[in-house]
Amino acid sequence: MMQLAMRLDHPATLALSALLAAGCAGKPDGLPPPGPGEPLAGLTPAQLERFEQGRSLFRRGFTPAEGLGPLYVEDRCTSCHDLPASGGSGVEALTVATRGDSASSCDDLHTQGGPVIQERATLALARVGVEREPPPPGATVVRLYPPLLYGLGLVEAIPEQTLENLADPDDLDGDGVSGRVGRTADGRPGRFGRKASVATIRELVEVALITELGLTNPAYPKEETDAGAPLPDGVDPAPDPEVDSAAVSAWTDFVRFLAPPPRLVPSSPAERDSIWRGERVFHDIGCPSCHVPALRTGPSAIPALDRKLVPLYSDLLLHDMGAEARGICGPGASRTEVRTARLWGLRWLSSYWADHRASTLREAILLHGGEGAASREQFTRLGWAAQVYLFKFLNSL
Repeated sequence: MMQLAMRLDHPATLALSALLAAGCAGKPDGLPPPGPGEPLAGLTPAQLERFEQGRSLFRRGFTPAEGLGPLYVEDRCTSCHDLPASGGSGVEALTVATRGDSASSCDDLHTQGGPVIQERATLALARVGVEREPPPPGATVVRLYPPLLYGLGLVEAIPEQTLENLADPDDLDGDGVSGRVGRTADGRPGRFGRKASVATIRELVEVALITELGLTNPAYPKEETDAGAPLPDGVDPAPDPEVDSAAVSAWTDFVRFLAPPPRLVPSSPAERDSIWRGERVFHDIGCPSCHVPALRTGPSAIPALDRKLVPLYSDLLLHDMGAEARGICGPGASRTEVRTARLWGLRWLSSYWADHRASTLREAILLHGGEGAASREQFTRLGWAAQVYLFKFLNSL
């Protein structure tokens, strides 16, 4: 697979490694980089104002009178994205269902209520006998946990051509890794979502509003159904759309302007050396074939996003990870294909994989099958000390 990141044995990588260890996107004045939930460094006063407007909406609890539900998952964004701060991960799982094994045959169950199963109902809806949406019969149902939203504006600003250059769908280089660009339902390149099925942050926000809070918006002006059946009359007092375009833009700007997760700053030379050794192990067993250490954004009218180094540790591509990863399908992905996880912010997670099936980093690595099997096997042959160094490095991200 073509790599845009520098190899760890390249002389220039020492400078990259030092930059990443210092937090990468440090402030121009030399101050520490922004912490979790804080805005990007270098935003204008107007951009900071939009960030704060969006953060207020992100934290706000909505009521049925304002449009919540009638079927919904949570009443505010921070119910799921609050660890270690607003915009982070969380412990509340989302129930998602699809039907089909391949990208070409994937049914997102749109006519049966859509892929997100809304497990809560407003009082008005519960009074007429609907307390939750049932999963469609015969569907594959999984429980997925919310990802960190930090740094997504930088991820969005990585040029599509970068993803195309990284892709090697036919494994022409013969390394056993054949990542490919994910696609949205209408065929555009995707980079967000477990199946790389969402192209932009705004679309991510619009879908979350309608499916998770039950808030209609200009992109989705009609209420969700109850497993495909229309909702009873009189259960939704708010006029549609319940959220206007300006509010969607504020939510979007909050997510877009969230700073990336800062790297752990080593407390001693010994700790710095251990992290560096672990980074070498990470490289030696082939992890960067998918978890590319850093990509760069393209030109942007927003200086905070303009040609920045993005230490996301992902190529944002779909990879077939074998039976171990089998779950739902996507509009451009089979049940065993998943978008490479971004490893930045890993140290704030207490369990791993989107369904939290792994409780330790060791378990997470051993679940790598398919295109990740070779790196997994190399990991199993590592000595105890090398594995400890690798975990030290991963826990510094």
